[in-house]
Amino acid sequence: QVQPVESGGGLVQAGGSLRLSCEAAGIIFALTTMNWYRQAPGNQSEGVASIDKGGRTSYPDSVKGRSTITRDTAKNTVYLQMNSLEPDDTAVYICNAKTDWSGNNYWGQGTQVTVSS
Repeated sequence: QVQPVESGGGLVQAGGSLRLSCEAAGIIFALTTMNWYRQAPGNQSEGVASIDKGGRTSYPDSVKGRSTITRDTAKNTVYLQMNSLEPDDTAVYICNAKTDWSGNNYWGQGTQVTVSS
């Protein structure tokens, strides 16, 4: 089973920045769409960033302009750079790998991001 592993979460004050990392070993990374989701207590899970095998990225309005997803194929790692963080960004951020050839989904355990006022 593929197990994406996230890192980089932590506590930051409003206006600060964090860079999350997700390594997804055991897959053909160049043929995999990588996504970041987040879930705050009591809230629905929300997609926050996506990058497909062609490098196409997408973001919801809630983070567009503040977050950037990139990937390093050689390292099987995707990154989420988050700037101008707000308290509403507080959530568990979860990495997802979706294989393009089969549509299988693999999920990380999540990393906590807490933004203080």
